[in-house]
Amino acid sequence: MVGEVTILSEWIPEQMSPGSVFVLENAGDVGDTNDPYWAVMACPECGTLGLITRKQVAGLIPVMCGSSQCSAQFFINDNDIVVRKPS
Repeated sequence: MVGEVTILSEWIPEQMSPGSVFVLENAGDVGDTNDPYWAVMACPECGTLGLITRKQVAGLIPVMCGSSQCSAQFFINDNDIVVRKPS
């Protein structure tokens, strides 16, 4: 699993490698009003793209890969990716 977040300044899906994040132009305008979608992230394990919320970007709740082939769960801590420990 990639251990760092890479922020992209342009939306070019082909350049989204594992751990890449692109902040949405309308960040905060879509999704739940208490925790709106904030960015697109490529799973640091498999590279699958998925939307992440403001609380996930802030590291308050874990991110889970949406792929049926990957079970990655992790937190974003500043620019680091921290694997979620089993409970």
